[in-house]
Amino acid sequence: METTDDGTGGGAGDELRWRVGERVRALAPRLTEVARFLKEHPEVGHQEYEAQRFLCSVLEEAGFAVERGVAGLPTSFRAEYPPGGGGRPRIAFLAEYDALPEIGHGCGHNLIAAISLGAALALRDEGCGTLVVLGTPAEETTGGKIAMCEAGVFDGLDAAMLVHPGWRTSVGGSSLASHPVEIEFFGRAAHAAAAPEKGINALDALLLTFQAVHALRPRLDPAVRLPGIILDGGTAPNVVPDYTRARFSLRAADARYLEEVVVPAVLDCARGAAQATGCRLEWRFYEPLFLDMRENQVLARLFADEMRHLGYEVQELPPAMRGGSTDVGNVSHRVPAVQPSVAIGDPPPPGHTREFAEATVSEPALRAMLDACTALAVTGARLLHDAGLVQEVWQAWHQGMRESSRTTP
Repeated sequence: METTDDGTGGGAGDELRWRVGERVRALAPRLTEVARFLKEHPEVGHQEYEAQRFLCSVLEEAGFAVERGVAGLPTSFRAEYPPGGGGRPRIAFLAEYDALPEIGHGCGHNLIAAISLGAALALRDEGCGTLVVLGTPAEETTGGKIAMCEAGVFDGLDAAMLVHPGWRTSVGGSSLASHPVEIEFFGRAAHAAAAPEKGINALDALLLTFQAVHALRPRLDPAVRLPGIILDGGTAPNVVPDYTRARFSLRAADARYLEEVVVPAVLDCARGAAQATGCRLEWRFYEPLFLDMRENQVLARLFADEMRHLGYEVQELPPAMRGGSTDVGNVSHRVPAVQPSVAIGDPPPPGHTREFAEATVSEPALRAMLDACTALAVTGARLLHDAGLVQEVWQAWHQGMRESSRTTP
């Protein structure tokens, strides 16, 4: 294929864009229905039964072979076209569809599901490779993709892609590795006025822990985050607290640094507080390890080119620019992955709010959804038709993994 400077393949590339774009436009009513249905039926992590039912029914109507409940997650699914597989490359589009408690789709997962679904449906008739749609529950809590990674669901894929709605259209950047920890102290109750010396104050231990964790910050990497909250601080002021509990959200730019430096340092703070007060300490990770995101540069470039072709200004974020944490990070350590963002308003409301949830079904958001779907589908189509491009994707993945291992703080 004769290629141009922008890698579109000249006339052949334009024809591919037109063909895929026409399919997405034809799917627009269905994708709008998906986005609105999920918005009106918000379900929190591991409870997304209506979302799973609706999305699977759309895929089955289109001829995809659908398996529900993969990786031991009742609300997950895996859909494949052609049924039984069509060979390499194997391109996966990831659907998220869990909502936030009391807020609904304040993170826009209803749009993520619609975009990924639409990209797969738009490529169904390309006649090469294998299309996979993975329904990945509970991104906001326990990270369904983590369990799916561990179960081998992502093995054998050549690319895993989704688009996240937000306040800017961008590629690049990263996320923070996260491993939240819960700490409990067990002391001995006593009358706080009549006989405090007979008690062992679990709240003292917890407050000492918070002070010690705060003192850690200057000697840790600047990207480290250590926010914490007290969940149980005692029952009454005239009773020496015999039990307290707190949770810390421990995050760092690199998972290895998080596990080898940050987590042990925080636990040492708690152990020191237990020793100082005479309390017994127990701790546990209350969520699995979310790895840092390693976005594939080739996939990011392809998507950015298509969004620019559609008239968008795309920001290219440096790897050091990090947002929150996502289980897509775990996927990116297994296979080439990309999670670009698309702006859904000018400006959109802040994320994780009811206002953002309402904005996801606004006219600007639905237009952005269709444009992102088109760009994602064209990116997938280029991979389906160009084995050399798939090889570039894998080369970039291997290079990125080598470089990140050398730059751990």
